Amino acid sequence: MGILHQLKQFAFVKLRILKYKSLSSCKQVSGQPKLYHPLLLNGKGKISFGENVQIGVVNSPNYYSHYSYFEARSLESEIIIGNNVYINNHCTIEALSKITIQDNVLIGINCSILDNDGHSLEKDDRLFGTPKSAEIVIEKNVFIGDNVTVLKGVIIGENSVVGNGSVVTKSVPSNAIVAGNPAQIIKEIK
Repeated sequence: MGILHQLKQFAFVKLRILKYKSLSSCKQVSGQPKLYHPLLLNGKGKISFGENVQIGVVNSPNYYSHYSYFEARSLESEIIIGNNVYINNHCTIEALSKITIQDNVLIGINCSILDNDGHSLEKDDRLFGTPKSAEIVIEKNVFIGDNVTVLKGVIIGENSVVGNGSVVTKSVPSNAIVAGNPAQIIKEIK
């Protein structure tokens, strides 16, 4: 690959990163992640990044075509991302209450971390009601594979691994490997 081609690729991605930064509406952002992939930050709440947080991976799918989306929806909403966290391309983190991702966490491609139902589950309140929400905590040194969904109220314990394509509906103990829909413990890490 020639130098000119590499420069064109770099310029293309840099422009997309700047575009999504300018489209972001969240005003309460602290910390500065290393962006290798466009990131849209929306909502009225707080989003904080620790030291050495990386969003996007150059040599992974969705690098040129997608963006990541973080939303702290209401004034009370909060997304806290610790130190040394690496989040791959095209991830969604949506907080109505609070989502905490502690230090040294790896998150794969196309993951969704959602602390709420998105809409009320009651049929008469679905359009205008308030969805249920419960805090999510992803503890230190967790590895989340590709295409994983983590739902409201979940705590993923320290050192655990979540297999590709899993839907995590219940809390995961420390030092466990889980996989499936819904995710189940398949092995303990010793």
